[in-house]
Amino acid sequence: MTGVDAPTSRTPPTLLAVAHGTREADGVATTEALVARVRALRPDLPVERCFLDLVSPSLPEALARLRGEVVLVPLLLGAGYHVRVDIPAALAEAPHLRARVARALGPDPLLAQILTDRLDEAGWDAPGAPRRPSALVLAAAGSTDPAANADTVAMAGLLGDRLSAPPALPAPSALPVVPAYLCAAGPTPEEAVAELQAAGHERVAVASYLLGPGFFARRAARAGAWVTSAPLGAHDALARLVTLRYDEALT
Repeated sequence: MTGVDAPTSRTPPTLLAVAHGTREADGVATTEALVARVRALRPDLPVERCFLDLVSPSLPEALARLRGEVVLVPLLLGAGYHVRVDIPAALAEAPHLRARVARALGPDPLLAQILTDRLDEAGWDAPGAPRRPSALVLAAAGSTDPAANADTVAMAGLLGDRLSAPPALPAPSALPVVPAYLCAAGPTPEEAVAELQAAGHERVAVASYLLGPGFFARRAARAGAWVTSAPLGAHDALARLVTLRYDEALT
């Protein structure tokens, strides 16, 4: 014996990604692909996923199977009812766990990066185009919770800052970004696009501030915009944001 303690390994807390849930197979596949990217990014972590509605495993089912320490990372873009009420209520029924809840994914500059990438993929500022859009609508799901909608307003500000800064636009130009909501609040994307067009913006783009494809994404695409981006999807920066929220919760 040397008198020196041997190093011990300790399994880090489980990262439990908590998604909303959807009837759309493509939406579920997007969540699974995102979780797969999180696992690839952080192979040191045990990573599980569950859903708040419509898809198994449910949050209570996942919590019942887990043991030890867990960090719940909501795959949600705002701090609405699910984050404030549903997740804490489920944890109250799982006293066998030592659990922490990370904050919602948005707002965050990484999301502005992803939204910009999706707009670029949609061709909103394609080389050779006669003119780029003069206004943008940020189409979010919407909530009856004012806090969640306030997060969307903050995200619109972050996106506007990113898109208005050089080299995106020559200073001091500014691209107006109007938050809109697909349910539970207003204006709707259709209303926001129409109002901007009536104010003289001939080319209005819509950025889909949604995690995956589905009913809301299809509705956003019908808002009458010149171009509409795809949802955030399983972007590498989104996987990185999930792990950042995990690390924040631990510190």
